[in-house]
Amino acid sequence: MSNSARPTAHVEPADVSRSDSRLPAATTERRDAGDWAREYVDDPGPRDACGVFGVWAPDEDVANLTYYGLYALQHRGQEAAGIAVADGRTVVVFKELGLVAQVFDDVTLASLTGHLAVGHTRYSTTGSSTWDNAQPSYRSSHGGGAVALGHNGNLTNTATLAADLADTVRGPIRATTDSDLITAMLAAHPGLTLEEAAMDVLPRLAGAFSLVFCDTSTLYAARDTHGVHPLVLGRLGGDGPDTGWVVASETAALDIVGAGFVREVEPGELIVIDADGPRSHRFAPATPHGCLFEYVYLARPDTTIAGRSVHATRVEVGRTLAHEAPADADLVIGVPQSGVPAAVGFAEASHIPYGDGLVKNSYVGRTFIQPSQTIRQRGIRLKLNPLRDVIDGRRLVVVDDSIVRGNTQRALVRMLREAGATEVHVRISSPPVRWPCFYGIDFATRSELIAHNAHVDEIRESLGADSLAYVSLAGLVAASRQPVAQLCRACFDGVYPVPLPHADHLGKYLLEDAADGDGAGHDPALVGGAALDGAGMDGAGMDGASPVARRR
Repeated sequence: MSNSARPTAHVEPADVSRSDSRLPAATTERRDAGDWAREYVDDPGPRDACGVFGVWAPDEDVANLTYYGLYALQHRGQEAAGIAVADGRTVVVFKELGLVAQVFDDVTLASLTGHLAVGHTRYSTTGSSTWDNAQPSYRSSHGGGAVALGHNGNLTNTATLAADLADTVRGPIRATTDSDLITAMLAAHPGLTLEEAAMDVLPRLAGAFSLVFCDTSTLYAARDTHGVHPLVLGRLGGDGPDTGWVVASETAALDIVGAGFVREVEPGELIVIDADGPRSHRFAPATPHGCLFEYVYLARPDTTIAGRSVHATRVEVGRTLAHEAPADADLVIGVPQSGVPAAVGFAEASHIPYGDGLVKNSYVGRTFIQPSQTIRQRGIRLKLNPLRDVIDGRRLVVVDDSIVRGNTQRALVRMLREAGATEVHVRISSPPVRWPCFYGIDFATRSELIAHNAHVDEIRESLGADSLAYVSLAGLVAASRQPVAQLCRACFDGVYPVPLPHADHLGKYLLEDAADGDGAGHDPALVGGAALDGAGMDGAGMDGASPVARRR
């Protein structure tokens, strides 16, 4: 990793001096619906990194369990999904672009048999959204074995690892992710078991990683020394010989598959699960810096992190926000889904009634069909639609989880006014996001973050709101019930717990740019050294010709 110092600059609103504002201006004139609909549709907001799930249960249908586990983690990644299964002799991977329910059907799941499985839902933070980069990633090892791996997070020393690996990797590297690099490193240890290889590789990784991986017989889970993103261990069944074990990104996934929560995987810990049950190794000392944004947006409200309910945290943040930034209004509404608990808390503390003012279409997800111009002109209403009889003639407090570029909130304020709101007071249940994340959340670039160099009042004017306020960082930390020194707050205060390399060694397309620079290009026909072109459920991948398959 680079020895360059971590960024230490802090930009507070009161410290910003600006003679003019280049923020998009709100306007009171009525525009074509497509104008502001496109603003909403083109502002994805913060994107989750990934969800990981693993199960070791010889007496269970592990593919089905993993499917339901991934379904519970769908909010963490909607670009691709995959499952790897192992039966003691082979590892088979099936992955495809799309949502979990789009990728897997009964026929596919029935063909994935074994006693353990690893699953993954992806949102890309390193590498493009391509089939090659979907996970679990796969590598055959020097000893004739195999490794399949799912990764949540983002490494900060990817460039260094790629350079070190170039002379030792077995087979071509066609995927362009840090996850594939980790898989290749684990497989490049002749004479060592995967457990021994992991104890050599894991201390060399910098950044954020919650890993679930397997060989033909054993399940592994590991969490970076800072424990940036959550990873939990659960138990299936009782204490007898039929006990199974589950690891997952969130406790909610344990609940969905009927597993009891045992404990969190500790920062700097490797857990190995086989017929003898789980055993633990410490590969690095723990220096906890859990992601504070997990409480704001990333995690499901029914998840518990470090002993604290995410839902309870969000409600408490809303109460804090009501005390810090009160508003004179008739109704409090939340922006579904992650803004709703904070809105409930705001209403409780302010004694302003809470109401459902926005209806969310739960079935709008990622699609490969490009909408027509007619549909695009209805853009925001594909996701949210106001309840006019609730909103008309009222002064509103609108609670949302965060503002990234501001396009979403700008379109939302306009829509509420057109539905009859007389005043719109925006309250945000996180501090201003001023810094990008390098540990697994795909925010905008720093220059695109609306709060990077703007006063709160400038942002309010840009949104067209009557007032705007954010919860304080101290208020958010207090609601999480975690020690401030054990939280990563980098997107809010610019203090990165893992030192960052030079800007040339950062970026989502770092490995792709390097490949283009040396003329390697990208060949979708190869991944992990295995030929994939034409592989399908009725061909290679299911009959041993290739361990990695996709739907025809």
